[in-house]
Amino acid sequence: MSSTLTVKNLFKHYKNAKYISARNINFEVSEGEIFGFLGINGAGKSTTIKCITGIIPFTSGNIEICGHDIFLDPYNAKRNFGFVPDNHAVYEKLTGAEYINYLADLYRVPSDKRKENFERMTKLFNLESAVNNQIMSYSHGMKQKISIIGALIHSPKLWILDEPMVGLDPQSIFEVKNFMKEYAKAGNSVFFSSHNLDTVERLCDRAVIVHGGQVIKEIDLEDYRKTGKNLEKEFIELTQNATIEQNKQKERLRKQEEELATKYNKLKASRMIIAQVKTEMEVEIDNLDTGKTAVQGKTRTAKKKRSARAN
Repeated sequence: MSSTLTVKNLFKHYKNAKYISARNINFEVSEGEIFGFLGINGAGKSTTIKCITGIIPFTSGNIEICGHDIFLDPYNAKRNFGFVPDNHAVYEKLTGAEYINYLADLYRVPSDKRKENFERMTKLFNLESAVNNQIMSYSHGMKQKISIIGALIHSPKLWILDEPMVGLDPQSIFEVKNFMKEYAKAGNSVFFSSHNLDTVERLCDRAVIVHGGQVIKEIDLEDYRKTGKNLEKEFIELTQNATIEQNKQKERLRKQEEELATKYNKLKASRMIIAQVKTEMEVEIDNLDTGKTAVQGKTRTAKKKRSARAN
């Protein structure tokens, strides 16, 4: 089974940031699977997703989407995924139909294919009666649905979702989850970031947990369901232990910084003392030179007086 998404040795360090946001992240998403991407707030999930989608550049590493490098071949890489962000960013002055057609034009979707996809998904998400209304009149759930349709109008092999269930009513959540299953069954891949561990456990085939910008665990959720393991329990244990270790590391770094600062201040103080002593010695040498000159002057004067008396 081939991979639709491959992330290798991903590093991302924001300018002037104290810590690295993504550190040596590695995972693969295969065709036909729903892949969960888990972590607490600040774990590095959003940064990783922004790197995958080409929204921000990464420091080093490699990201391939359906064999296309997102850095070297961004055009073909981006043609192979659809992205639904957590803020359902849409052009609200357009109608739903105008917005979908605009995206279909960008992806150069043939008219017959876009018509088929548009009708199928608007029916699936119960938006048939709203597609000719401006998006600004839509509810939160309707905006999320139109965002999903826009992300999938070109039938991408990889569907990336960042917290897609936030703010949705139970019926909308049910519809989105069912469509995710259908999309994966058709041989596509779904990359799914969420804080809802129950949904991830029931819906996903595999998942990774990230913490402190690193992958700390890759999980086979099919095995969890068969053996009765609890994802929530393991997630909490793993992230708590990782947080403890991370805090210990931060404390070690803090102490090292304090030691370096102390050594620096001592060195700086020593340099100041040396500079002060040097200045004092230079003053004394100047005084000695001045005194020597004065003595030599007096000596010459005395010699002149003795010479004058002798004459």
